[in-house]
Amino acid sequence: MTNSPIKQTPHLAPSTATPSDHQLRSPKSNRGLRKLQSAHQLSANYAALNAPSLISQQRQQQQRNTSSSHNNQAPQIPPLPTLSAHHRTRSNSDAVTSSAFSNAAAAKRVIASKKNTPNQNPREELEALVRQGPQGDVPTELSRLRHLVLCEGLYADSDGMSQIRIYVWLILLDAPAISTDSYLELIRRGASPAYSKIRNDTFRTLATNPLFKRRVSEASLIRLLNAVAWKLHDAKIEKLAEPTMVHAANERGSPELQHASPVIKHAQGPPTTTATDGSEAGGTEPGIYVQGMNVLCAPFLYAARSEAEAFVAFHGFITKEVPGYVRGAMDGVHKGLALVDRCLAIVDPKLSSYLQSKHMKAELYAFASVLTLCACTPPLPEVLQLWDFLFAYGPHLNILCICAQLVIMRETLLTSPSPTKVLRSFPPLQAKLIVEITVSNLRKIPADIYEELVHHAE
Repeated sequence: MTNSPIKQTPHLAPSTATPSDHQLRSPKSNRGLRKLQSAHQLSANYAALNAPSLISQQRQQQQRNTSSSHNNQAPQIPPLPTLSAHHRTRSNSDAVTSSAFSNAAAAKRVIASKKNTPNQNPREELEALVRQGPQGDVPTELSRLRHLVLCEGLYADSDGMSQIRIYVWLILLDAPAISTDSYLELIRRGASPAYSKIRNDTFRTLATNPLFKRRVSEASLIRLLNAVAWKLHDAKIEKLAEPTMVHAANERGSPELQHASPVIKHAQGPPTTTATDGSEAGGTEPGIYVQGMNVLCAPFLYAARSEAEAFVAFHGFITKEVPGYVRGAMDGVHKGLALVDRCLAIVDPKLSSYLQSKHMKAELYAFASVLTLCACTPPLPEVLQLWDFLFAYGPHLNILCICAQLVIMRETLLTSPSPTKVLRSFPPLQAKLIVEITVSNLRKIPADIYEELVHHAE
């Protein structure tokens, strides 16, 4: 017996029979011979079927290699067949170091971004400009970005959602980078001085808009507005703490410039604002919350991918672009309303005369549209598309966009005996049509009035 599980096959003895014996052999003996041959074949097949497995063969080979000490180099073991797909072995010429690969990839990105092919997809061009940044002169690249926003628009789904919209807004608004921890620190401070007024407004923010309610919660709106209120409050405190130069009389009666502390400053007269509630403040001092900021903030939260992004965009917008809209007296909004009447008289004198004959001034029907940059008028996806244009070429053009909406309603207003009822609610926004009419009417505006448009929200 051997260690192998293969059974030993009996071998046939050499035949000693004579030719006469073969001739006299009966059919029974031939059947016996065939049986022996069949047994031999079955034994061979059994040995093949019951041979050691590939793993066993490999282990036996390893044991033999270990026992053989006369040769330092182990014999080559043939590769075992596997069921996995075969791959070409990489040659040395294919090997690329990680640094070389990263440098080559970066070079390819730069070459691809600088290559301006006439058949380049505008959507891909816009996304590349946002993701890779300017590849040349920054003002030139900004002009290119504005042109793409105006002519091609930002790709968005039916709900108005776009992956790059908030980043385009941040670029156009020149918003600074902010860490999430900075936003969380403002949240951890708790209720701001304007918290009660914020809570009174947030629950009715775009209450009839299902898209907004499905994506943005009231808690997010409260947190963001409360954080902005804290930010504006801190800015007011810092401004009050700064020493200012005031005229004071010396012993001889001649005025001289002296540094006045905040205590002396307040002692000389009552302040025009309060540092606790900007919504009730008046004068030219900035407030920390005014009614309508909740609606103005809503599109930022809807378009952003995080509250921190919406916070930095909204705070930069109200402090740099439209600070006059969030002052206690809202002087920027009232200036904008007066400009609506003046611009409408230029672009459509007949419609303006008719509204004036009905004592319909812009302050009666356009207050919310001026304050919120038309965010109060649905649908929300059209608002986002209109804001793309306003952020690209300036929020001051919102005044002309309101005039464009009136021009769209022109026939209805002129044939209505009571335009007040018509103007109680504007028709649904048509961003593309409004932008086309605005750009067309822009050339009709005189230079001096356009200068007032640019600076009315400061």
